[in-house]
Order: sequence, then C-alpha cells, then structure tokens
Amino acid sequence: MSEVFATTGTIAAIATAVVPQQGSVGIVRVSGERAMAIAQTLFSAPGRQVWDSHRVLYGYIRCPQTRRLVDEALLLLMRAPRSYTREDVVEFHCHGGIMAVQQVLQLCLENGARLAQAGEFTLRAFLNGRLDLTQAESVADLVGARSPQAAQLALVGLQGKLADPIRRLRGRCLDILAEIEARIDFEEDLPPLDFKVIISEIEHVAAEISKLLATKDRGELLRTGLKVAIVGRPNVGKSSLLNAWSQSDRAIVTDLPGTTRDVVESQLVVGGIPVQVLDTAGIRETTDQVEKIGVERSRRAANAADLVLLTIDATAGWTAGDQEIYAQVQDRPLMLVINKIDLVQALDFTSLEYPQTINQIVPTAAAKNQGIDALETAILEIVQAGKIQAADVDLAINQRQAAALVKANIALIQLQTTIDEQLPLDFWTIDLRDAVHALGEITGEEVTESVLDRIFSKFCIGK
Repeated sequence: MSEVFATTGTIAAIATAVVPQQGSVGIVRVSGERAMAIAQTLFSAPGRQVWDSHRVLYGYIRCPQTRRLVDEALLLLMRAPRSYTREDVVEFHCHGGIMAVQQVLQLCLENGARLAQAGEFTLRAFLNGRLDLTQAESVADLVGARSPQAAQLALVGLQGKLADPIRRLRGRCLDILAEIEARIDFEEDLPPLDFKVIISEIEHVAAEISKLLATKDRGELLRTGLKVAIVGRPNVGKSSLLNAWSQSDRAIVTDLPGTTRDVVESQLVVGGIPVQVLDTAGIRETTDQVEKIGVERSRRAANAADLVLLTIDATAGWTAGDQEIYAQVQDRPLMLVINKIDLVQALDFTSLEYPQTINQIVPTAAAKNQGIDALETAILEIVQAGKIQAADVDLAINQRQAAALVKANIALIQLQTTIDEQLPLDFWTIDLRDAVHALGEITGEEVTESVLDRIFSKFCIGK
C-alpha cells in the first residue's frame, strides 16, 4: 500500500507558509485519535477556560519534559466528526516566522504524531465521507488559484455543483441497468422492456456527458492560465512592451539591440485569465555565443506559447528579418503588434505591408504606455473566439474527470451498437457497468489506490 493511502495514526503538519520575518500567524494542524492528548500535553490554558469542541483557548506551549516555554499561542479544538477530516483535530495558532511553528511541530512528532504526507488531511476528509473526489480536487484548485475567476471555479466544485450532475447521470445508468437485469432474472414475471424509452434515456445521458466534456478547455485555461511570448527582431520594443503591460521595470530597456539575453517573465491577469508573459531575446543571426543561447531560448519559448505576439517596428516596416521570424512561428496562434507608432505618421502606419494571413493587428507605443488596453481586448477576443481556449466560470472539469467521462461516453456508444445489433441483454449490462464505473471514478464512488496517489500527491503538505 502506498504512503499516501496509509492513513492510520495521528498526523501533524505546518498548515501555513513558513517565510522568515513574514506572516503574523503560523498554524500547526494535528488530526487523529491522539490529537486531543497531544494538545493537553503541550498546551496549558490559564484560568478556567473550558476544553470543549469548537472553542479557542489562549495559553502557552511548553516542552513537556523541561517545561521550557516554546510559544504563547491560541489553540483551536474540533472534535470528531465536526472537523475537516471528521477526526479529532487541533490547531496550534503560533507566532509567524520559522522557529515557533517548527518547534511546535517537532513537539507534536515527539508526542505521538507522525508527519503528514502531501494532501493527507484532505485524503482523510475524502475517505471519511467529508468530501467527494471532485470536492477534494477543488480544494487543491482553490489553494493554487491564480485569479478571482479561477478561485470562483474552484468554489463551485467545492460546493458539489460538479458532483451533483455526475451522480444524477450515474443514477440514471444504474436505473437502466436495474431494469435490464430484472428482465434477465425475472423475464416471465415482468412486462417486456420498452426499447424506445431505454434508447432515449441512453441518448440523454450521452448528450449530458458531451456537455460536460465541452467545459474542459474553459476550466483548463482558468486553472493554468495563458502563456504569451513576445517575439521579434532586436530593438523593436519587446522589453518596453513587457514593462508597459506589467507596469513595472521587469526588463532592461536600452537603444542597443540585443540587450535582452534571456527570457524575462511576468505574471498578469487579463479579463480574469492568468497570463504568463515572456519577453524573449531578439531573434537574429549572431556570432555572440551568449546572445545565440538567448535566441535559441526565444525560439523554444515561442513554440511552447499559447499565443505569440510578433512585434515589429513601425519606423522600419515589415522587414526580411520579420518575415524570417514569422516563418518560424506562423503555425502558432499569432497576433501582430506594430510598436513605436508614435514615431511615424498615421498614414505610414496604415500602409505597412505584412502577410495577409495575419488578421489580428494591434498598434502600440509601448514607451508611452499606449495601446495596452487594445492589446488585452484583442487577446480576450481571440480567447472568446475559441482560437486558443474559451473561458467560463459556470462549471468546468479537469483532465482526470474528462478522461473518465470519455470512457463513459465510449461505453454508451458501444451500448448503442450492441442494441442496434440486437445482441442479448447480458451484453447490454457489460457496457452499462463500464459507464457506471467510469462515472463513479469522477466522484470517488469507484476509485483505485493509484488514482488517489496521483491526485493527493499534488497537494501541499498540511492540506
């Protein structure tokens, strides 16, 4: 049995980020049968404070052997089953930083707890029926959310709004399965199956599965964000564009070509979508070994990007160098950014020649912070048009859930083939059981140890 699945004993972990000289509070969380005993061993509450569930006590954490004072703290008590894990849970709310929480954690480990595995608190919540598997995954999504919309999407899943339609579909499949198996076992005592009703039900379930599958790309974009690479010849204003867009001086800007030697990154949020912007080195042929490495990294960044912003200099127009770069990135989702329009006449800008296959053009004057709003609007238009991925916060499945839905859909397609070929009812039940099993994988009603390993190993320790 894997370490993630071994959920016996009492576990402890630091449940907050540990950063030197930052954070006013640090929390050590303990869950399991010895949680209360450990709290009573380490914590002394002066006066007549009542040790009762869902109360906060004030007091001191001491080493039980030496009575050395470790921290002045608060203690939160949560008796089973009214806790996150449905076990006894205590939390030591210590002073922030490094030393206090680490010393308290060490005392917990010395007095009957073991260090929690990654995601083990949430795994226990799942195994004890506190959360289903979609809710557990939403916990991880909420912790890792990079935009308000991504957080909202995670909250929708945490409230069970994804699990509910999955359970309804699984329930309908189980009802159909029961009807068929009843006819197999008690054919003479029951009226014959209404094949039209059965087929209609199957088609309805398949249609609902297809609707859920259509949300995968929407959710993936909000969860992971959009990677945008700014590429172009040296000195066309790529670094100025990054600085104006991020409202910072992330990239060094000079009049000398080749200033940027490596990929410079900035994290932004555009229309609720996390955007990772990569300012790349100017792409050109060079004998400078360091610059050559930067150019190669620029090409790799462009090939890995969800969207390429091919940036050109309005004063130079479309050059042979621009054409060469375009040939390397034209198979990617692409937008043409015509920079430095403040240095040319409007007529000169509109008469620029560029490949007619480029249909998204945004003029900017990055050095003067002009055109950034238009750039963001154009990016959102590409997203909404589905050229990259669509964004919606109603409901969205992740990759694991999508794989299970695809298996369910394949089983239902096979079932329809089985019906069309007029095979015996026993064959119908095989396909239906496959669909029921696949749908159960999503919520955790049908789950394997390897699936749990894969899901919870991605969690942080303490959650």
